Amino acid sequence: MLTIFRKDLAIEYATKEIVTTSGFFAVLVATIASIAFTGGSDVRQRVAPGVIWVAVAFAAVLALSRAWQRERDDGALNGLLVSPISRSAIFAGKALGLSVFLLVIEAIVIPVAAVFFGIDLIQMGPGLIVFCLLVTPGLAASGTLFGAMTVRTRARDLVLAAVMFPLLTPALLAGVAGTRELFYGATVAEVGDYYQLIALFDFLFLAGGLGMFELLIEG
Repeated sequence: MLTIFRKDLAIEYATKEIVTTSGFFAVLVATIASIAFTGGSDVRQRVAPGVIWVAVAFAAVLALSRAWQRERDDGALNGLLVSPISRSAIFAGKALGLSVFLLVIEAIVIPVAAVFFGIDLIQMGPGLIVFCLLVTPGLAASGTLFGAMTVRTRARDLVLAAVMFPLLTPALLAGVAGTRELFYGATVAEVGDYYQLIALFDFLFLAGGLGMFELLIEG
C-alpha cells in the first residue's frame, strides 16, 4: 500500500497535474458561483455549502480520471497486476493517494469560497475540517473502486461520472446539509448525525473496495 502511495505522490510531485488542474477547476466553479449567486448574507450562507461540495465532487472526478489515465499509459496497469502485491494493497494505496490530492484541493477551494461568500473560517473552520476529513476517504474509496471498473472503457470519463455521482449523493447531501447548519451557527456536536452518516458511507465503500477491487480490476 505504501509503495503505491509513494509512487502516486512522487509522480504528482514531479508533474503537479492533478492538483493543479482539479484545483483550478474547483476554484473556477466557486468563482462563477459567487458571481452568479448575489444577495444578502443569508443567501450566501445557503448557497456556499452547495458550491463548496459541488466543486469538490467535480474536481474529484477530474482527479480520478487523470490518476487512472497514468495507469493506462505504457502498460503501467499491467505492471501493477503482475507485481507480487495483493489487489487490496493496490486499492488502498491508490485511495490513500487520492485522499491526499483531494484534501489539498479542498484546502485550496474552501478559503477561496470563504473569501467570495464571506465565511468566517476562524469560527467555521473546525467543523469544516471534520467534514473534509470524513467525506474525503469515502470519495477517494468510491472513486478508486469505480475508476478501476471503467479504466479500460473508451468513454471512461462519462461512465465514471454517471456511476459515481448517484452513489456519492448520500455523502454529498450530508456534507452540504451539515455545512449549512455550521454556517447558521450550529456547533460541531450538533451536526454529529451528519458525521455519523458520512462515516457509515466511508465504511461501506472502504470495505466494499477492499473486497471487490480484485474482481473489478481483473474483470
